[in-house]
Amino acid sequence: MLKILIVDDEVLERKALTKMINNSSEDVEVIGEAPNGRKAIEMAKEHKPDIIFMDIKMPGIDGVQAVKEIKKFDPTIRFIMVSAFNTFEYAKEVMQQGVKEYILKPSRKLDILQSLQRVSVEIIEERKKRVEQLSLRENLDRAVSIAHKGWVSSLIMNQDQDFTFDEWGQLLGVEITSGFIMMVFLQERNGSEIAPNEKQKWYKWLKDTIKLAVKKHEVMIGPLTETQVPVLFLCKKTEEKAHFKTDALNIIESLNSLFQKESFKGELRIGIGLPYQHAFELNQSYYDAILALKQLLKTPNRRYLICDKQASAEMPSFSGVLDVEKQLLDAIRQGDVNHVLYMFDSLIIKLGANEKVSASFVKKSFDELFILISRILHEHGIEDREPPVIPESGEISRVLEKGKAYLLEVVGRVQVWRTHHAKGLLQKAKEYIEFHYSKLLTLEQVAEYVDISPFYFSKLFKDRFGMTFIDYVTEVRINKAKAEMMDQGKSLKEICFSVGYKDPNYFSRVFKKHTGLSPKEYRKAVVNE
Repeated sequence: MLKILIVDDEVLERKALTKMINNSSEDVEVIGEAPNGRKAIEMAKEHKPDIIFMDIKMPGIDGVQAVKEIKKFDPTIRFIMVSAFNTFEYAKEVMQQGVKEYILKPSRKLDILQSLQRVSVEIIEERKKRVEQLSLRENLDRAVSIAHKGWVSSLIMNQDQDFTFDEWGQLLGVEITSGFIMMVFLQERNGSEIAPNEKQKWYKWLKDTIKLAVKKHEVMIGPLTETQVPVLFLCKKTEEKAHFKTDALNIIESLNSLFQKESFKGELRIGIGLPYQHAFELNQSYYDAILALKQLLKTPNRRYLICDKQASAEMPSFSGVLDVEKQLLDAIRQGDVNHVLYMFDSLIIKLGANEKVSASFVKKSFDELFILISRILHEHGIEDREPPVIPESGEISRVLEKGKAYLLEVVGRVQVWRTHHAKGLLQKAKEYIEFHYSKLLTLEQVAEYVDISPFYFSKLFKDRFGMTFIDYVTEVRINKAKAEMMDQGKSLKEICFSVGYKDPNYFSRVFKKHTGLSPKEYRKAVVNE
């Protein structure tokens, strides 16, 4: 419903316009009448009309002055000017204020209603565009959030070794010089367990708050595992000399200050990894952050800890260990039990190849491996079970036995899921796409429908069908468009909209890329056959 305000110093003119407009359509309503410009300004502030019929020549504040004043506090209001004076100067002055409609008195009913219709259509179209833009913005924000989770997960699992800071910079539009990871942890308070909804509430708070608290770095938030979240900070090149420790402490101080204002049932703990100059080293920063967090949790009164350089240096070289760990995790995803056993043995050899490695370090390595496995199970939508507790003291053989038993149990569950569940879910996803192809369709929306994480759904879909989600949606839409082109009664523009595209030019480009012919050429070729 569009709200209309009538402004005219003649009572009969106001009443006649009001009656005419109210009787013209159910989509418009006159919400008030004003006898002069001053009253019009007051009523515009109070009622916020969509359209104002404004007489130009009135005593006191005239219509032109009133338009200027109203536009200062609400530039979205549209005006239809009404005047008995057909002079260029009046028309010129209101046009300078962006007013497009100008009606002469005495006015024909048809002229008034046509003018109202033109302005109404313009307002409705603008509202549609705003809704579409908001929807696109929300979808983009969600897609970016998903991409960030995927990137951080890939870094943690050492899957993006070839990605450089230059490439990160090109994507983000800034020059990246280094990066580091923080592990943010919500610790139970007084032994009281943190409920799942409380964890999600805290995770949302963390994502929103970090964006407000951090200005000097690009920030990417990783996935929530239990009450632990990895946060990647990419340091931008600035005129100022970078001070990692100072920047990290400022971030922590801001987070702690804002956290104290909330009522979460837990304590905030933060382990900070060291900064590195190359993207492939960020996985090491993750392990630094884990190491710092482990040490921090042994010190109840501390809220944060930056990884000690010496402690980090004493850890074994990760180049070989992480490569084996990555292959082990990939084998778990595939449900390949033989390869899992082989890579597990290789991991033990790598961990034991360095004389500095202690049984304690192997235990810690397993703890971190179990966290990564937990993420894999979460991505699959498989309910996780409590991993074995690795004691701080004990025989290394017992540690290895527990670790291997847990891996075999996990890979067994993955096999069952892939055999009996994944195929069905992916088929369900395909059916959903084929039913909703004509609407705005996102990877996240379909992943949510089948209850798999978007990051893993994307990988699983490509593995299963040999093409990406986007390529499949495009193929479905183009095939539907080809079928509809057989109906000569449908225009190409109609077909474009009916298969899910909003821009005919974009549809034409996609269609030609897919078929080698433009829609017009394709239809002509089909008809000639």
